[in-house]
Amino acid sequence: MSITVEKKADVIKEYATQKGDTGSPEVQVAILTSRILELSEHMKTHKKDFHSRRGLLAMVAKRRKLLDYLKNKDEDRYKKLIKSLGLRR
Repeated sequence: MSITVEKKADVIKEYATQKGDTGSPEVQVAILTSRILELSEHMKTHKKDFHSRRGLLAMVAKRRKLLDYLKNKDEDRYKKLIKSLGLRR
């Protein structure tokens, strides 16, 4: 239920603020979003997988915290990121 190495590398390349950037909030949120989308699809077919559900909720909470941090730090970057990822707010 994890994303592939190639998909993760593509996400990092797309959202990196500079070369070799893997730790910026934009990259972390983009990786979490792709993992959340993949796990959400899994949960549609396996409704009683409560262990994965707990992990999904933890990832959503972590993404929310990172987005709140980015919004407080630089609102323009925040708006650009949520628009490119198609997230609400």
